[in-house]
Amino acid sequence: MPLATFKDLCIDAVDAPALGRFWAAVLGLELELLDDGDARLTGPTPQHTVWVNTVPEPVTVKQRVHLDVNAHRVEEVLELGASAVDLSSYRWKVLRDPEGGEMCVFEESDLPDRRLLEVVIDAADPPALASWWAGLLGAVAKDDPEGRWSWVEQIPAAPFEHIVLMPVQEPKTVKNRIHLDVETASVDGLVAAGARVLRAQDEQIRWTVLADPDGNEFCAFVV
Repeated sequence: MPLATFKDLCIDAVDAPALGRFWAAVLGLELELLDDGDARLTGPTPQHTVWVNTVPEPVTVKQRVHLDVNAHRVEEVLELGASAVDLSSYRWKVLRDPEGGEMCVFEESDLPDRRLLEVVIDAADPPALASWWAGLLGAVAKDDPEGRWSWVEQIPAAPFEHIVLMPVQEPKTVKNRIHLDVETASVDGLVAAGARVLRAQDEQIRWTVLADPDGNEFCAFVV
């Protein structure tokens, strides 16, 4: 039995309504502007939910977590407010969202209903981190035979295909602007598996903020 199940995604933003409008259009989700200034994107299942949360800090460094999305044409995403970084080196297009966060677009002539393709995380040891997340979520870890990346597939309830782990040498220096929320029966079980508590549930938050073995933040809701 998995220690946790995927719940939803969170994206930090200086201007949550504006970035929420962008990501709602890119992901084909409905936008709801909240009274506290944040935004919530909703879709056909609760797991499609994306919370866009207001933070004071702008993007200053390359993000260690980004989203890969499907689109008919990259021009459609650029027209929504993204900016081009590299449109020719790979079979995908590298862009920045309106606040400067990296993202990749895969052009599909037959656009699938699932616009969010995968969540990509930079890692010092991709096979190890893929194995950790797969064990946590009751999923399957796979490694590229040439050692270029690792990935997690068959993630129960996730509205995307994979979590992809890409090798990097640079250490993590700032809080990630994109993170996963999970549901769990026991935060202690997550800690025993190798997670680290960054902020325990308290009177202000009903979740626990943790970090995976590479320091990537995620939030756990006890159910």
